[in-house]
Amino acid sequence: MRAAGRRAVQIRADIGDPDAAALIAAQAQAALGDVHIVVNNAATVTPIGPTASIDPDQWARALAVNVVGPMRLTRALLDGMVKRGWGRIVNVSSGIAAAPGAMAGMNAYAVSKAALEAHTLNLAAELAGTGVTVNVLRPGMVDTAMPAWIRGQPPAEIGAALHDRFMTMRDSGLMAPPTQPAGMIVDLLAGQATGQVADAGHRT
Repeated sequence: MRAAGRRAVQIRADIGDPDAAALIAAQAQAALGDVHIVVNNAATVTPIGPTASIDPDQWARALAVNVVGPMRLTRALLDGMVKRGWGRIVNVSSGIAAAPGAMAGMNAYAVSKAALEAHTLNLAAELAGTGVTVNVLRPGMVDTAMPAWIRGQPPAEIGAALHDRFMTMRDSGLMAPPTQPAGMIVDLLAGQATGQVADAGHRT
């Protein structure tokens, strides 16, 4: 951003912390002014493994990061968007929300992404006509640190089938660079559509 001649500020926070959203909103507004766009992309893929071995507190933590955190940040900035009559909110989901059984062992992640999508589409209906759009992005198979981390986990801990799936995804050569979903986000921000699920896996 700075290399392009734009202003940017980095705010270090844990979005799963109940106080993080207010901190992020306040610091961003103090440094940059009114916030018109929110892209909720932070997420955790843990815990992974058989549900019988998962700590329920870790499972709840995933929902705090992947669902409650985005809702808190959106809520912290939403009033200003509605008052100004323009805003853009994009929540980054996953194809697992459409096929939760496809990646056995990722129960917390599947549940949290499905919940995030339900929140997004319900909020879009609530805000219809306000000038604030709310959409979902399913970025598809993207070559980021998250799948690399999963590939690095012991198959015995996360499940051999899940580990093999992520190895195959890498070896297929079909994983997209991060620029692809970034371009899809730009399209959602530039458009007027709301309540949409933009799925990289089903682009025409």
